[in-house]
Order: sequence, then C-alpha cells, then structure tokens
Amino acid sequence: MARWIPGISRRNLLRYSTSIVGAGVLAPLWPTIGRSGEIEKAYPDELLSVDAYTKGKISTGSMITADNVDAVKNLLEPAKYHHVKNMGRKLKVVPTTTEWMKLGPWEYLEATLRNQGKAKFNDKGNVVNDDGKPWIGGHPFPGTQNALELFAGLTLSWGRHDASLYAMKEYDVASNGKVDYKYDLVWAELSPVGRVTLDPKPYWNKHIDKLRFNTVVYTSPASESGASYLNIWDYDQNKLPDLYGYVPSFRRIRQFPSNQRFEPLVPGSALYLSDAWAAGDPLHTWGNYKVIGRQPLLAGVSGGWNSKHSNWEHGVHGGELGETFFDSVVEMVPETIVCEAEPTGFARSPVSKKRVWFDVRNGMPVAMVTYDRQGKPFRSFDGCYGLYDDGENKFMDGKHPYWSWAYLHAYEFQSGRMTRIEQVKELDSGHVSSANNDSIYDDYLTHAALQRLGRS
Repeated sequence: MARWIPGISRRNLLRYSTSIVGAGVLAPLWPTIGRSGEIEKAYPDELLSVDAYTKGKISTGSMITADNVDAVKNLLEPAKYHHVKNMGRKLKVVPTTTEWMKLGPWEYLEATLRNQGKAKFNDKGNVVNDDGKPWIGGHPFPGTQNALELFAGLTLSWGRHDASLYAMKEYDVASNGKVDYKYDLVWAELSPVGRVTLDPKPYWNKHIDKLRFNTVVYTSPASESGASYLNIWDYDQNKLPDLYGYVPSFRRIRQFPSNQRFEPLVPGSALYLSDAWAAGDPLHTWGNYKVIGRQPLLAGVSGGWNSKHSNWEHGVHGGELGETFFDSVVEMVPETIVCEAEPTGFARSPVSKKRVWFDVRNGMPVAMVTYDRQGKPFRSFDGCYGLYDDGENKFMDGKHPYWSWAYLHAYEFQSGRMTRIEQVKELDSGHVSSANNDSIYDDYLTHAALQRLGRS
C-alpha cells in the first residue's frame, strides 16, 4: 500500500499502511485536529501537495489531462482515470483544504467534537448514544478506521444538515456524447434525530423512531413533471424504508416495493436510489464491510461552487460533443480509507459489491465504484463538496457559509452512459436550494406534499 508515496525512504513512511493504528502519518490525525483544527502536522508535504507528490510534473492551479494523467494515476479511482485518459475529461488542481472546519457544516462539525466518544452499537446493530437512545448529532465515530463505523456515520446523515432542499439539474449523456435526457428535480431530506440546528433537538420526538424522510420530485420535462417519490426510513437499520410514489397519470399515490433500489427513477438516468451518497440503503441491508486499503486521492472537496453564474450552473467539456463532464476541480486528499461492502439484503441485486473511498478527515465518500455479478466494474459515482464561499462571494447557511455538494457524475462502465447532476440556486418551477428550513417537512416530505407537488 506504500507504493504510491514518492521518497518513502526519506520520510520513513513505510508505516503508512493498513497495519497502522489510527489515521495520520507524522502525527495522529484526530488529536491533531482537536488541538489546532489544522491537518498539516499529521501529513508530510507529499500528501498535502500534488506539486510535491509529482516532483513538479503537475502543479496546483494546472490541469490534469490525458497528456499528464499517468503522473497521478495512483491518485485517481478507476472511473476518473478512465474519464481523463480516454474521454477528454480535465481536472483543475486546487489547493489542499487544511482547515478542518471547512470540511462540513459548522454545526455538524461542532457536534462531532462535542459528542466524540458517546456513540456505540446496540444489540440490533444500530448506532445509539451512550444512554441507549438514538444518536444525538455529528459523526458518531470521528477518525475511525473501521469500515462498518464509516458507513454507519454516513448512513446516519447524508448531507450533514438537519434538513436540506436541493434544486437540481440532471443531464443524461449517451456514449456518443449526446445529451438525450434533461430533467429538473428537487431532492429533500430531513432528520428527526441527531439534530444540531433545528428545534426541537436532538430529537423530534414525534418521529424519534425514524432516521430520515427523503423526497425526490421531478418538475421538468412535461412527460415527467409531478412524478415524485417519498422514502421514509426507520431508525432500525435492519428494515427497508417505506417507498411511496405519486404517479401523475393516475393522480394518486401508490406504495412501491422498497427492495427495488437498483433501477433508475427516470428514463436515461445512470443513478439509482441505492447510490445516494454512496449509502442509499439501510446499513444492515449490506454486509461484509471491510477495509481493503488506504491511500491519498485526488478528489473534489472544495472549489466546486460556481458563484460566477447567477444560478450556480457549471461549464461542461469532454466526450464526443464536449458535453459529457462538468468543469471539475480536485485537490490532494491526504488519506482515504478504501472500504468494500456487499448487498446481503438484495437477492436480485445486479451489484456484487461496492468500493468506497472515504476522506478520513470527515468521513465523507469522495468516490465509489460498484461491480457487477461477474466482478467487473459496473458503475461509478464522484462529485465535489465544499463551502459556498470563494473569497469573493458567499451563500450563507445561518451564521456560516453553506457547505454542500456542487455537482456529481454517475457513470456506467459497460454502456458508456453518463449522468451528471448539479445543485443550482433555483429551478424555473420556483424551488430554491436551502438548508435547515423548518418548512421543508410540510412542503416536501408528507403524502399531502406529494399530492400537491404532483398536481401543481
């Protein structure tokens, strides 16, 4: 696992392997964060700068293209390398984020620090507070090196806000580079437990037995307008969510089989419910969680917000027609934990396993590849997070700049289809991106909301 670190003998980095106890190389990561909020003392220059890693072959501020990508092949997951090497994708390198409080929503990170050491698994395998009640907020296992704990923290809170509303534009691109489907959609999610911003907190007692409410609503084109899906997750991660959908042609809500999570919600899409945040299914419907390695990675964890566009929309490039990829940024993530899991609760799943790269600093997934039943690469998922603060403009979430995802790519290795989705400020239908808004539940996350949204 140490083959990708230049100058390893000089820095005596042979300890950087799966045999190390705890994250960090020069110093333990989590105590270093707790003392200073900075990560530099935990890692050598080679893991903080692509300039140092490549000995100047690629520098911060430059583009990674097919001409130079082999210098950082070992810093890219298979899909992103393929995109650059063979499909014309370009990656702009931005400086490494070293301030830990820029790696998530402020209140969530504060709760992570405040509540560390209080989480455990109960006899059903669910994460609970030390008093046996549901988790109270923040990441339950900060700095963990355990695959189950990493997936548990991610499953508990996808977007890391108590409530989120994402106005989204989706573009589905065929293997010939043509955008053959376009959708406007809204994604809403709300946590009744582990709340750190919305009152009441940490629990909305009326729904203390639920983990989340999640709705997807399509508003464009006309053929899909009004189609919507509501997932209601039980806190018990051994149970599948209840899945309801509004069918515009029948003008009514129906319940769907909740185990059909490996199908696109709309024609042309390469994104499944199971793929959401690389943890779209309850924790214990997957199993055989294991760590298979650790490595630095080039990934998008800052700089993806395009404030220069009034609606935050991104430029595109690559592919046969120059429309396959969003303009993308990456930076050195000094340490990722590479984990695998298998879909033990889905007998008919087309997926045999998924491999997820977690940023060890905050426990967020920065890349995912799934494999089919023959063990061949099936689909991939990568995107970009970050603060909506570029030094010139800010979009605020209460007292602090908004932290969220900016764009994502979902790719099908075998068909060559690409789905790219971006978070925008507002849709033509009037839906506006926001976080921790009390109205999100009534407006999007009930049966009455599905009826209203479907008929509007």
